[in-house]
Amino acid sequence: MRRYREKIILAAILAGMVYNIISDESVSAAGLEGGIGAASAVVMFEDGTCVFEKDADEKRLVASTSKLMTALVAIELSEPDEIIEVAPECCGIEGSSMYLAPGQCLRADELLSGLLLCSGNDAAEALAVGLCGSEEAFVRKMNEKASELGLDNSSFANPHGLDDERHYSTARDLARLMLECMQSERFAKLCSQRSFRVDDKYYVNHNKLLDRCEGCLGGKTGYTRAAGRCLVSCCEREGTRLVCVTLDDPDDWNDHVRLYDAAFAEFSNRLAVSTDERYEIPVSGGTKASAVAAPERELRLFLPREEEIEYVREMPRFVYAPLRAGQYAGRIVVLRGGETVDVVPLGFTEEIPVRGGE
Repeated sequence: MRRYREKIILAAILAGMVYNIISDESVSAAGLEGGIGAASAVVMFEDGTCVFEKDADEKRLVASTSKLMTALVAIELSEPDEIIEVAPECCGIEGSSMYLAPGQCLRADELLSGLLLCSGNDAAEALAVGLCGSEEAFVRKMNEKASELGLDNSSFANPHGLDDERHYSTARDLARLMLECMQSERFAKLCSQRSFRVDDKYYVNHNKLLDRCEGCLGGKTGYTRAAGRCLVSCCEREGTRLVCVTLDDPDDWNDHVRLYDAAFAEFSNRLAVSTDERYEIPVSGGTKASAVAAPERELRLFLPREEEIEYVREMPRFVYAPLRAGQYAGRIVVLRGGETVDVVPLGFTEEIPVRGGE
């Protein structure tokens, strides 16, 4: 629901104002709060808004969900058909494996498939050494990427996620990382595969949510005895995309399904501000009597279905010509419960010169 309050401001004051406020507040709903056994969890909308969280900023071991960062860095450093030779030191690593052989040559996307689908620790090492010359150099790239993305509560000590006190993340950071990964068409295509083949070996995706959860686009599993069961997934229904993360959760498959079902049932993806909206402002001294202002960007919010949104539309009483297209014309302040959620600038849609060429 939409409710407007008008607020008139002087054009001279408006001209000097710059606004760009983005909210990352968390919202809880009854169905999302019950029965989740994870030590840490988060459900995040694609704009970064959390609709559910539980100890989402607690630093924890995250096992093979670390490979999301490995994949993101490897994709940035490689071409899909780039050939990578498996170094001897990359073989025989403990834990899940592709069972690579020393000297074996694979395409980058074959190794990435083994990394994401069957969680091959040897695939992680082969990508790291093959693309950067050493594990240490690749891990530096992982931590640089984490810093670039603002994942301030994450640290990587290896490309595979085996336990290390210097290797940790949080549910919130992993959700943000997954959203970033899903921006890559290459990543999205690879992690959604049900299976793949390399020579005579056939590999199956460990992610059971692809079949159990409506709209699941992919994700990454993880487990060590110390970290417990870890799971990151992405789900899209009716054009709305969410990411879910659970850490140290003995019932992670079912918890992800429950969290998605509750989130999609109790929240809606609303077009709060449309770029099609138009507002007229009187013009003094121009070739036209009024100028049209429009929002500079679209705003969508993932909100509880019954929640009302309030708007404050701030525009000048009138403006003086000349005006140029795109010139700042005011703003729409979007509020929930009296608190600012976002501010969308308004811009004039056309040029209006001074009347008579003055």
